[in-house]
Amino acid sequence: MAGQNDAANMLKPALSRGQLQVIAATTWAEYKSIFEKDAALARRFQLIKVEPPSETSAIAMLRHVAPLLERHHGVTILHEAIEAAVRLSTRYIIDRQLPDKSLALLDTACARVALSQTHVPHALEDLDAQLASLGSHRDWLAREKREVRLLEELVNTQARLQRAREDVYQQWQQQRAWVQETLAGLPAGDAASRSLAEAHEQQVMVHAHVDAMCVAHVLSGWTGIPLGKLKERTQASETTLLGQLQTYVAGQEPALKALARKLFITRAGLQAPDKPAGVFMLAGPSGVGKTETALALAQVYGSGPESLITLNMSEYQEAHTVSALKGAPAGYVGYGKGGRLTEAVRKRPHCVLLLDEFEKAHPDVREMFYQVLDKGWMEDAEGQRVSFHDAWVVMTTNVGSELLTECRADDEVMSHVRQACAQVFKPAFMGRVNLQVYQPLCLEQLMAIARLKLDKIVDRVGEASRGYMQLVVKPAIVKAIATACRVSESGAREIDELIDEHVLPELARVVAAEQGKTGVLTLSFSKNRYQCQWKNLSAVEA
Repeated sequence: MAGQNDAANMLKPALSRGQLQVIAATTWAEYKSIFEKDAALARRFQLIKVEPPSETSAIAMLRHVAPLLERHHGVTILHEAIEAAVRLSTRYIIDRQLPDKSLALLDTACARVALSQTHVPHALEDLDAQLASLGSHRDWLAREKREVRLLEELVNTQARLQRAREDVYQQWQQQRAWVQETLAGLPAGDAASRSLAEAHEQQVMVHAHVDAMCVAHVLSGWTGIPLGKLKERTQASETTLLGQLQTYVAGQEPALKALARKLFITRAGLQAPDKPAGVFMLAGPSGVGKTETALALAQVYGSGPESLITLNMSEYQEAHTVSALKGAPAGYVGYGKGGRLTEAVRKRPHCVLLLDEFEKAHPDVREMFYQVLDKGWMEDAEGQRVSFHDAWVVMTTNVGSELLTECRADDEVMSHVRQACAQVFKPAFMGRVNLQVYQPLCLEQLMAIARLKLDKIVDRVGEASRGYMQLVVKPAIVKAIATACRVSESGAREIDELIDEHVLPELARVVAAEQGKTGVLTLSFSKNRYQCQWKNLSAVEA
């Protein structure tokens, strides 16, 4: 507001004489950048700090606004939706204030309910799009009179999708009928409401009212947090969670039990409200499943691999790299663009943060995480708070891994590794993390991992050959790969190298030679050689 003829200088005389009464509203950032720099203008206003309301006050505010939303959207809002809008927005939307964020959440939920009662559901639209795409593909193949087998598969797939569409259409019509009975207040309305609630457990297509579930659906779409996290607490037991983790990670039962126990506490809603959902340091040699554990957590806790945020801490060995994580400070190149860490967590707060090889990070970088581990949040370079309350922080380290072959008892292992970590990390840091030791993999565990990776190759061969070729993996080759990895110090990482070096070249040679034919490929290990044999379908049947 520089200059003599700007709006501020025009207002000052009238304000000083009391001829003009003004109520101005602004944010703290604009007040500091504009009003505080003009002391003559600032002293003519009485500063009043408007704090965000409490959850109780926000609920009362939404009660007064709810009738307006009901009339505007033509829907009915249940009180549980008002409470859910305030509670969930307070918990999961950090960068906005009450009551704005809860009102926006409730307004969007009202719009979704109104649309569900008049428009075709997304599930039906998706099936129609798939059927249209398959129909176009089928017409092209039929015109060219090639790929007869693929054409038959497309016809079968199209028939299956058509049946699925009919089922979804019937469910949609049934839910619409139940909603109409519920809204009309017919004698069968209570039974229709119960039937609708049971149907919503399987798939939600039509809403009768704006309820807590509808609000949770909207918030899940905004934040990427799985809907099950926003519902009432799930009933998965600690044993079930352990089994889910063990489908991705072989062995390491003590560490996985600790993770499953923490997951169970988090699912029950009993975790500390001012700390991350979980903080673990996984110590052990390379190739024993530490990184795979983080991916398993992303599958079980999050919504899949996209919930995993990975930072290789070997890239942050200098003190100045703190700015790369939090954002460049004011006056430096890159200011205002945010940091790799803060922006990633802000966009996906319900995540698993993997800090790989944490011991290689500079001490200043490590100390930056103290605030996250203590309070569950961090400020970026612009002073914006980033919440880690719904993030799992998983750090991996190789410190002490050389001791794992010398001592086998669990207590002895933990003691030796903790002493080794204490020489690298400060006691204040070790007191904030849950240390778990990963043992070297045994032969049976390596065989399970090799089998899993070879099964993926079986699927790839089927997809690449469009079902014409079938791959059979003999147990001998699984054991040979696992035995070779047992000798190596790279652990399970060696499995990928062995497959790339010995198995895939043999497989590619046979696939290229027999391209377009129907038959069976057999992977085996004989006479210290990885072998791939081909038999055409007629020879196999004979």
